[in-house]
Amino acid sequence: MDKRLNNLNNLRCFESAARNQSYSKASIELCLSQAAVSQKMRQLEESLTTKLFVRQGRKMVLTESGIKLLEVTQQAFDTLINGLNDIQSEEVTGSLTITSTPAFTSMWLMPKLHEFSMQYPEVKIRVASSNRFEDLKHNHIDLAIRFGTSVDKNTSSDFICEYFGQDEVYPVCSKKLADKINFDKPQDILKTWLVRLEKQGPYNWQTWFESAGVLEHENHTQWTEVVSTDIGLSAVASGHGFTLAAKSLYREGLESGNLVIPIKIKHPISVKRYLVFDEKSPKRARLDVFMNWLKREMNV
Repeated sequence: MDKRLNNLNNLRCFESAARNQSYSKASIELCLSQAAVSQKMRQLEESLTTKLFVRQGRKMVLTESGIKLLEVTQQAFDTLINGLNDIQSEEVTGSLTITSTPAFTSMWLMPKLHEFSMQYPEVKIRVASSNRFEDLKHNHIDLAIRFGTSVDKNTSSDFICEYFGQDEVYPVCSKKLADKINFDKPQDILKTWLVRLEKQGPYNWQTWFESAGVLEHENHTQWTEVVSTDIGLSAVASGHGFTLAAKSLYREGLESGNLVIPIKIKHPISVKRYLVFDEKSPKRARLDVFMNWLKREMNV
């Protein structure tokens, strides 16, 4: 066997450093120290007796030899990954790690997860909720369920970002509050407390009031701030005013009659939904099972 194949581990490190044009980014991606990445690149260059990188400012730029090596290395790794995926492609049994927002996790996913588990008991789901865009590779996450107006722009080109519909956002309150106060017009919402997020995004009250033609909202003083939508919905369910939220998060509350939408004016900005995952994941078979179930349930 060619002795140069002893460099396979260094070649994996080279591919990351070359693709990122950075030793520091490669160290984060591979969970190595920057010094270790630098050492591996020196070893590879010495083994091949050729220069692969030159430093330009903060970037490590490939030489002509480096460009050729990156191309053949990526082709070889793609061939290997495709072969491994073919071996595992029919394997549905196993685990999946999924991340999404705390609101979606607690208000939609967890209450319905038992239905998925009854249909597919061979797939074990681990859920990691977070309001951040977690690094899927670094945290070994198989699927991110993300929402917003700029998810696709903020997703690395290494991953598929699949749009799968949208949710409308409405002001919602408890039925007992709606029975107590007459909410006929948009401005009537100002008769009570309004719950909003500490870090307001595009689905905020100001945009809704402006769209509904309500000007006096600027003088409103009864505000409660929360860190996530699920906390806001919990407050509202107990009778504490209104909050703005995507309907999928409180569908069960509407169906049971505990929550109502007395002013049926939706927010001008809809919540777009995305699935973010690695197209070449060895868990693709079970990923497809879960994603297809999710899309069926959310698009009912």
